[in-house]
Amino acid sequence: MTTSTVLLIIVSALVAFALSFYQYLFKAKKKSPVFFFLAFLRFITLMAVFLLLINPVVTKQDYETVKTPLPILLDNSQSVKELGQDSIAKLLSQKITSNKALNEKYDVQLYTFDEGFEVGKEPDFTGKQTHIDQAVQNLKQFYRNTTYPVILLTDGNQTIGNDYVYSFQQNTSVYPIVLGDTTVFPDLKINQLNANKYAFLKNKFPVEVFLQYNGNKTVNAVFSVQQGNNVLSKQNITFTKDKKAQAVTVLLDADKVGVQTYRAVLSSPEQEKNKYNNIKNFAVEVIDQRSEVAIVSSLNHPDLGALKRAIESNQQRRITILKPNEIKSLNDYNVLVLYQPNATFKELLNMNANAQLNTWIITGMHTDFNLLNQYQQQLSFKMTNQKEDYLASYISSFNLFATDDIGFEQFPPLEQPFGNVKLNSGTNTLLQARIRNVETENPLLVFSESDSSRKAFLLGENIWKWRLETHVNNKSFEEFDIFTDKIIQYLATNSKRKSLVVNHERFYNSGEPINITAQFFNKNYEFDENARLTIIVKGKESDFSKTYDFLKGNSEYKVNMDGLPTGKYTFTVKENNSNTTYVGNFEVLDFEIEKQFVNPDLNRLLQTADNTNGKVFYPSQTDELIDFLAKNENYKETQKVKTTKSPLIDWITLLIVLCVSLATEWFTRKYNGLL
Repeated sequence: MTTSTVLLIIVSALVAFALSFYQYLFKAKKKSPVFFFLAFLRFITLMAVFLLLINPVVTKQDYETVKTPLPILLDNSQSVKELGQDSIAKLLSQKITSNKALNEKYDVQLYTFDEGFEVGKEPDFTGKQTHIDQAVQNLKQFYRNTTYPVILLTDGNQTIGNDYVYSFQQNTSVYPIVLGDTTVFPDLKINQLNANKYAFLKNKFPVEVFLQYNGNKTVNAVFSVQQGNNVLSKQNITFTKDKKAQAVTVLLDADKVGVQTYRAVLSSPEQEKNKYNNIKNFAVEVIDQRSEVAIVSSLNHPDLGALKRAIESNQQRRITILKPNEIKSLNDYNVLVLYQPNATFKELLNMNANAQLNTWIITGMHTDFNLLNQYQQQLSFKMTNQKEDYLASYISSFNLFATDDIGFEQFPPLEQPFGNVKLNSGTNTLLQARIRNVETENPLLVFSESDSSRKAFLLGENIWKWRLETHVNNKSFEEFDIFTDKIIQYLATNSKRKSLVVNHERFYNSGEPINITAQFFNKNYEFDENARLTIIVKGKESDFSKTYDFLKGNSEYKVNMDGLPTGKYTFTVKENNSNTTYVGNFEVLDFEIEKQFVNPDLNRLLQTADNTNGKVFYPSQTDELIDFLAKNENYKETQKVKTTKSPLIDWITLLIVLCVSLATEWFTRKYNGLL
């Protein structure tokens, strides 16, 4: 309380005494004990009222003894069980947490971790991943600005996350208890395998494999890649004491469409303790992206050869140059390139009005623009017979697909009749036309997209000069050919918007999260936040069937299906309000990273202990660790002062005193006839 508050209380006491004396004793003819009692009650009442008005703050100090925290991190991952240490780990954690000496000195708390982090959970050693760094980060949040020791019960084999060796704080000493046999056994292992998720049909795709050997003698091994009962690749590998790691690259043929599952195998006559890590399954989805492109022209022109060579630079494209009357059916083609359409194209344009094949229209001095006005609505042409040279200006805001400026503004001009070209709705311009240095309102290269088809328009001939110019500048046609291929890729892919869009992988490794996301759009193609999405998953080769509900996330719906056994699955996603469905499939490959280890990672545990001024212990040395921590003088109890401040107006006791004094005074006066 402040000095001014104390003075107010003293003044209040004097005023209460004076008023009580004046009311009951000053005028009293006979000062009986009743009057003294009534004066006392009035003094209590007035003093209580004054105290409530002054409302002093009462400060109270309590002393609290705080023990040093002793977190025990227990590895709950499957690798501990695979190393035969699960029962030992349980016994050690129980022994440490129940030790009387440690509990008297420390605040002992057991935490378990695998891919997650739990407080006081009963360990079952079924975790599919080991994330030691995450456990360390959680401890940092729990015990900020505190110096404490950590007991780490683990094999040290982390599978995800940042390197835990450098995760602990400097004010934390780590005492790992090594779970597992540190005796080095001869072991061959496929340490890592890198392969693309996708490959194109009839192409070759690389598979990069890193092989590892633990041992000291020379070992001859055979590395092979298999698919079913077929051996696709096979080669001999020799490991020595000085050559314990090798990288192998294999080229495989993508000869079948769909998800293709392969098995990498490393075998040898050497006796190994763990042969599970000698095999690694992987999968690649082979995509048939071949596009049949028809270049249709009624005249001969160098542009035709330049386009054919540029498009065929991608082996997934097949080009056929035809005259308009040579096409009897459009079912054999994915994209039409109509070069300078004229009256001979009329029948072909009528056919495509029904087929709605995506087209690239290239105009020039021999184009019938009146015919084009009849058969498309994207551009309106009002042309003259006067020839004009048009240069290109690159529009960087173009966003239909990714493009680079390959020097369009320095390219030679394209020839086109002079006139006016009007753009209608639904068009997007990549190149704008200019005459010398004067920008025009006419486009030079424009794209359009509707629900039924896609179109591209190049307004000018002599594009062969552009291809030649890129070679002059770069000694290669690559830039122009890539630019042309992007146009064909845009036209070959007709992606109509769907109300239900589902994103998923074609294959997952067992033990990894199996996440599927979905988006549902209303009729205006706006994200529907009130959709009700469910997914039914069924095994192709088993009776497995399970239904999951999607959970709404940030502009998407998510479902997690961790724990699915190895095998092939089909699934159906359904929006229950509209009955919209999506059907897909995926495969869970047999690969459990926690089964890859033969020994604990002793080196990393030693490094962690050394970085934190700790010490590594083994299960047989647990009593020594307990005794060391119990007698360690660096960790002592601390006493904290807890100060609490409470305003007097919050005291119910004072209110009760006020009520009792008033009631007692009233009854006393009533009883003695003073009312």
